[in-house]
Amino acid sequence: MKLDRIDIKILHELQKNGRVTNVELAELVNLSPSPCLMRVKKLQSEGFIEGYSAQINVAKLGQTLTVFTEITLKNHRQVDFARFLATVEKVDQVIECHLVSGGYDYLLKFVTAGISEYQTIMERLSDMEIGIDKYFSFVVLKSPIVKAHMPLTSLFPL
Repeated sequence: MKLDRIDIKILHELQKNGRVTNVELAELVNLSPSPCLMRVKKLQSEGFIEGYSAQINVAKLGQTLTVFTEITLKNHRQVDFARFLATVEKVDQVIECHLVSGGYDYLLKFVTAGISEYQTIMERLSDMEIGIDKYFSFVVLKSPIVKAHMPLTSLFPL
């Protein structure tokens, strides 16, 4: 499916507000409601829209600790990467995992109840023999900018 400017605008609006009504969305993208709904259904069936979710204000629930962790593996064979990922994806507190270029292999984002939980997780991962050579932890003190949406209209101008 080749996307046009209107499809990108629909995706842009839906990621900002997944609860927008079809009538409101149609107005935002300058379509009538019926063709707008058909486009949304097509975007869903083609996998451009993977689902809808609520953005939770975790700070209202209680204190958490966010840590970015650089991880370097001992070996760099495909089996080493696969073993590491198979283990890390089972850790609920890992909310992001990125294979990166540069001085280390993976950048992980943890959200835990506190420093002791984070340390326990890292000690457990280190003891599991999943190929971790070394890791460096960066505790987030404050997150002044966190965006829940991508700048689709500037990334994919049509």
